[in-house]
Formats: sequence, structure tokens, C-alpha cells
Amino acid sequence: MTRRLAVAAGAAGVLAAGAVVADLLPAAGWLPPIRRILPTLAGRGDPRHVALTFDDGPHPVATPLILERLSDLDARATFFLLAEEVLRCPAVVAAIHAGGHEIAVHGLRHDLPTRPWRDRAELTEAYQVISEAAGHRPNWFRPTYGFLTTSRYAAARRLGLRPVLWTVAGRDWLADRDAHAVSERVVRHLTGGDTVLLHDSDVAAAPGCWRATLHALDRIVDYCDASGWSVGPLGEHGLPKPPDPAPSDFWRA
Repeated sequence: MTRRLAVAAGAAGVLAAGAVVADLLPAAGWLPPIRRILPTLAGRGDPRHVALTFDDGPHPVATPLILERLSDLDARATFFLLAEEVLRCPAVVAAIHAGGHEIAVHGLRHDLPTRPWRDRAELTEAYQVISEAAGHRPNWFRPTYGFLTTSRYAAARRLGLRPVLWTVAGRDWLADRDAHAVSERVVRHLTGGDTVLLHDSDVAAAPGCWRATLHALDRIVDYCDASGWSVGPLGEHGLPKPPDPAPSDFWRA
């Protein structure tokens, strides 16, 4: 009997591991070659427009400073928020909305997709928290680390969220990045239609790294202006309309 139980437990473990691996396969979309062959998922939009996006906020210090700089530059963006950070500083969410920016869903917390059986419940909770703070339903979802698993994709679709990754990243989460390095990486690769990934928080990055992003914004926006590209949120980027939510109370706050 003991041996049978051990065999059954081992088989269950193998099946569970196989399920996790299968769930993770689509997460390869964060790799640049994969994103290049999936332009809509990557955020390739109107060639006359550049979508500016920020992840991991809201941050009580960084986000207001970035909002102020964007206001000075007459630029708007999409902010992908973490629900746990929203609960810590809801007033910053109100400031994002008041500035005419777009609010989107990044997740409940900044973690790796190691528990696919919890993705639906956790993304729903994140969606509810962020929707309530924003005062409206978000349209976009960017998974943490860019890992769009099968379960995350299914949960997002059910909520009426369209997953969007990025085409250009400033790599501003690294400790050795200054404003020149961040802006240089962005403008060197930037073309019309790109979606730019930056961060307004250091919750999952090197402490204080957002300062490089703050001081890189002038050059990035000026480069877009000089190139004849408008800068704005994903909602103005010409991407396909997000799906309708599932006809149930699943997504309701």
C-alpha cells in the first residue's frame, strides 16, 4: 500500500510539474524574437505614434515626479499598476487619472508565474482593486516580467483585458543605469509605432533606479517630437480594441 501511495504521489507530482511547464510555454513571448513575430502582443501600433508606458507603480515619490515631468513635456502615458502598491498609495492613482493618463493592470504583486491555479483569482483581485481606485475599468494587461502564461492570458481575456508587452525597453531597472544610458537605449532602437517600457517604481528593481527614468524623459520625448511621432497612451496607439468581459459577475468589483 505504501509503495502504491508513493507511486501515486510521484505520478501526481509529475502531472503537476507538466501542467506548470505547459502553462509557462507562452511566456517565451517576452523574448525579442518572439515579440517580433507577434506585433500586436508586443504593442506595435500606429507608425505615427509612440506609446509610453510605465510599470510597477504607483510609487509615493517617483510617480508624482514623473507625472510632473510628463506634464511639463505635454506628454501622456499608460501606467501598469500593481494592486498591492495601489492600496498603499491610492491618492497617486487619482493623480495619474487627473493628469489624463491611462491606468492599466500589471498584477496583484510583482511575482513570477509559479502558481497557475491562482492566476484567475489573483488577476481578478488586482483588476477589482485597480478598477475601484481608477474609477473605471482598465483595458490593458501587462504581466509581471512580461511572462504571459496560458492561465494569465485566459484570465485577462475573461476580464476584458488585452495583453500588451513592449517593443523597446530602457532597461531602467538596473543599478548601473543613468539617464543617458536609459535614453540612449530607447532612442537608438525607437521607431514610430513602438511601445516603450519604463518604470516609475523600484519595488522590483534596483533602489532609486527610477531617477534615471525621470531624467531620461526629456530626451525621449524630444526625440519623438523631432521625428514627427506623437507620444501618448496605448489607447491612442491604434491597437485592436480589448475584448468584452465575460458575461458574468466574474470581473465585477
